[in-house]
Amino acid sequence: MAVTFSDLHTEAGLKSLEEYLSGKTYISGDQITRDDVKVFAAVSEKPGSAFPNASRWYETVSSLLASSFPGKAAGVRIASGAEAAPTVEAAKAAPVEADDDDLDLFGDETEEDKKAAEEREAAKKSSAKPKESGKSSVLLDVKPWDDETDMKKLEEIVRSIEMEGLHWGASKLVAVGYGIKKLTIMMTIIDDLVSVDTLIEERLTVEPASDYIQSCDIVAFNKI
Repeated sequence: MAVTFSDLHTEAGLKSLEEYLSGKTYISGDQITRDDVKVFAAVSEKPGSAFPNASRWYETVSSLLASSFPGKAAGVRIASGAEAAPTVEAAKAAPVEADDDDLDLFGDETEEDKKAAEEREAAKKSSAKPKESGKSSVLLDVKPWDDETDMKKLEEIVRSIEMEGLHWGASKLVAVGYGIKKLTIMMTIIDDLVSVDTLIEERLTVEPASDYIQSCDIVAFNKI
């Protein structure tokens, strides 16, 4: 069942998170997932002592992310098109709309998200001033078909994929359950040269890689 949090930058929003985390270490299950990363990104800063559960969870997620991404994330919001960044005073005075602030932990990419991404790409291409291509660090989960899958061979296949602007990093095997392990692997990409979605759909989940790989999930995606 999907869980929705709202206004996590407010005391009321943090209170709902505090109550939800009572007796829990993570948002979903017994290990960090993309749900934790989504909620972590929506919390503007570490909750105070009035929210011990939320504060403990925030510290745990922050520590786990920091071990993979050495840069300290300050929290950003990506605006689409000509949307202007509001001042602090304007942000406080503006009415809060539930649709914009609700965080659906299990929601897929919406048409608005796709449109915003297309607008950003169009703006980038139409810019007269050339910009230096950025880089991103990506944490990827690669899941096998079953417990009989040769995980050493699976990792060899993943690392054998070469693309301009793609560099594979550290990896480890993480137990999923029922004797099955998944490969968690870091990679650094040049944004203008590598599309992670294309890498997954056209290289990692097609033959011959698909003989070993059942699916791939993006756990975290950070700009460098």
